[in-house]
Amino acid sequence: MDLEFNKNEDVNKQLVYEFNTRLKKIFLGGGDKAAAKQKEKGKMLARERIAYLIDDDKPWLEVGAFTADGMYAEHGGCPSGGVVCGIGYISGRQCVIVANDATVKAGAWFPITARKNLRAQEIAMENRLPIIYLVDSAGVYLPLQDEIFPDKEHFGRIFRNNAQMSSMGIIQIAAIMGSCVAGGAYLPIMSDEAMIVEGTGSVFLAGSYLVKSAIGEDVDNETLGGATTQCEISGVTDYKHPNDKACLDAIRNIMSKVGDYNKAGFDRIKPSAPKLNEKEIYGILPDTRDKAYDMYEIIKRLVDDSELEEYKAGYGQSIICGLARIDGWAVGIVANQRKVIKSKKGEMQFGGVIYSDSADKATRFIMNCNQKKIPLVFLQDVTGFMVGSRSEHGGIIKDGAKMVNAVSNSVVPKFTIVVGNSYGAGNYAMCGKAYDPRLIYAWPSAKIAVMGGAQAAKVLVQMQAAGLKAKGEEVDEVKEAELLKQTTDRYNAQTTPYYAAARLWVDGIIDPLETRKVISMGIEAANHAPIEKQFNVGIIQT
Repeated sequence: MDLEFNKNEDVNKQLVYEFNTRLKKIFLGGGDKAAAKQKEKGKMLARERIAYLIDDDKPWLEVGAFTADGMYAEHGGCPSGGVVCGIGYISGRQCVIVANDATVKAGAWFPITARKNLRAQEIAMENRLPIIYLVDSAGVYLPLQDEIFPDKEHFGRIFRNNAQMSSMGIIQIAAIMGSCVAGGAYLPIMSDEAMIVEGTGSVFLAGSYLVKSAIGEDVDNETLGGATTQCEISGVTDYKHPNDKACLDAIRNIMSKVGDYNKAGFDRIKPSAPKLNEKEIYGILPDTRDKAYDMYEIIKRLVDDSELEEYKAGYGQSIICGLARIDGWAVGIVANQRKVIKSKKGEMQFGGVIYSDSADKATRFIMNCNQKKIPLVFLQDVTGFMVGSRSEHGGIIKDGAKMVNAVSNSVVPKFTIVVGNSYGAGNYAMCGKAYDPRLIYAWPSAKIAVMGGAQAAKVLVQMQAAGLKAKGEEVDEVKEAELLKQTTDRYNAQTTPYYAAARLWVDGIIDPLETRKVISMGIEAANHAPIEKQFNVGIIQT
């Protein structure tokens, strides 16, 4: 191993250590005092409920762990958006699980909480996965009600999705394990089956205080909407259980009896580990995002037997395309090559930039994978499309548009891993969040923005300086350097994977060694949903 490898390894392992440290803090939810209060009521915590519910011998893939990270400071924060979501296995069946975290503002819904729940429902709908709701929420967080209540992607969309999933035949099971108030009461009752825990679970449109205020009736919450009331008097809920564990056992029992499903038919054989050591990724990936490296070496440590059947290997070399297997699943890989390359025409191509020939190659490869019903995996480390007169004269805009068109209309499932840079239109062409990847995760090394921090900061400083001069303020070199540092720091803070994950631009951040698991579980989920749409790219390809 050379010195550069060791330096890279140290930096990337440090990034993973920081990621794990931040994750441990998030897993504490609302903190020890809030957790103790839940325990005093005889309740399990959200993550404990999930751990008890899912199969011990199968993996768990969390979605949105870093949701709201660094947000809502003026409201005391909202770790994980106050809800834990992910894909797990219950009695051998892959399911989406959504569990309110009552240690965070009593499980109240912040605006980002609604977005996270909608993302969980989207995963269930796209993949025809059963979805399990573990409900324990005080309802909408009223100080921010204007940001969560009336719009299309707000709180009400969740109940619309409940109804649509029911019509699609997607199994929905809800367990009321704590408060379930007001509009939130519709979520469990619009599910196929609803169960409730005695003593802690309650469901009603208005709690006792609001009932007293509205109609003058004196009634306690248990009489109003507790387990006995809703199971034996109203019939609103279907099952009553004495405690959390009994309720979760019942969900496992129901799921053990669910029939098989129609499959999409993606190809899988017996999995094989990569022949090359996956841990060497830490030493291959550079310590900064502006350095070149060979993406082939990353791919060889992600795919089974380290084998890639490359497509058009000598053409459009700034994008690597090829067929491989990941955990036994057949995949088509589209990856940005970060090496500086000399083309067959003798032209130098910069790493991470998409050129006309590479866009053309990727477009054709994506079309081929759709024809062969092979899921697509995008490995992003892209700075954007090539600019300049030669590129414009060569039709870079149309070639880029063709690639974006193929990605947009792809009917096979797409999975995106942000390895390094994800800048500008390159984010779009390489299947960023706006292009409906079934799952999109980032490595701790990722950077997501319109452009790199240094370039963006210089442009922004020029604009600020011009504005100050227009007001008659003098901008000397010292002032300009100060503006540049402030702007660069602010911009760089907004490009981190944590900033993206907090806002659900990505589904989460992962250790690079978790990449195979994410893709394998994602394709297994996608295999629940047969492809019903024909692949058609439209007129742009002519």
